[in-house]
Amino acid sequence: MPYRSMNGVYPILSAPINEKGQLVIDDLENQVEWMIEKGVHGLGIAVATEIYKFNEEERDLILKTVVGVNNGRVKVVMNTGGEGTDHAIALSKRAEELGADALMIRPTSFIPMPASENIEYFGRIAESVSIPIFLQDQGTAQVPPAMAVACANRHENLCYIKVETPPTVPRMGETQKLSEGTGLVLFGGAGGAFAVEEFKRGSVGTMPGSTLPDMFVRVWDAFQEGDEEAANAEMRKHSPLISILAQGQGFANWIYKHIMVRRGVFSPGSDFARHPALKPDDEHYREIDSLLESLDLVGK
Repeated sequence: MPYRSMNGVYPILSAPINEKGQLVIDDLENQVEWMIEKGVHGLGIAVATEIYKFNEEERDLILKTVVGVNNGRVKVVMNTGGEGTDHAIALSKRAEELGADALMIRPTSFIPMPASENIEYFGRIAESVSIPIFLQDQGTAQVPPAMAVACANRHENLCYIKVETPPTVPRMGETQKLSEGTGLVLFGGAGGAFAVEEFKRGSVGTMPGSTLPDMFVRVWDAFQEGDEEAANAEMRKHSPLISILAQGQGFANWIYKHIMVRRGVFSPGSDFARHPALKPDDEHYREIDSLLESLDLVGK
């Protein structure tokens, strides 16, 4: 029986990259420790980690490093999607072998497939491993609520979903309603921008980006204590920064890493994104720095 009790804040790690495009392992290790010190409940390696830009040797290095530093303290979720079922199965089995606690997989999207093919895709992957799988529902690769239910009924390992297709609030509510009785566990994503609203509609956790784990832990704790106003106050206070972080992948990766340097997690020079990725201009960086200073986040 797959583990179905994951909940809370599961930030998606950023990959520290130097000017030569190389992983900076010391900073990756620092990030894992920093996240755990901030009280997160799990860690994710996924799209916001730019995992799709790394070769298989690099993917293994990232996962081995995270699993090793974590040493079982929190759950680790690894993205193992691929456009071919056999490829995704190979990535998934390798992630389980290297110590991932769960997988996260988008449906295929390069060539559109009917829902029946993607249900079979998920089912075959689920049959190949013994750890639970997060179905990743994104705007460009959707897992509609009815399809999520069909997947959950297809195999017991298909027991989590990360709802990210906008607008996420009604999407979460519809998924909760249709999945009642299936055992499907709901998480939010999309940078955590609507985390509180999603919690109210059945989400038991959120997978934001790497930069604000402490804030999202405070939001989670307040909501669990029944103080919805305190949770919303934290979200409102940080909403300008959350909006900046909600920009497209590639561009946002530069911003995540710049903030990780400013917060003292990454060393200077570890804030490059893997190409292709549009880089912010100097004025945008100054605007971000001003906001970080106003929120008292620099060096913390």
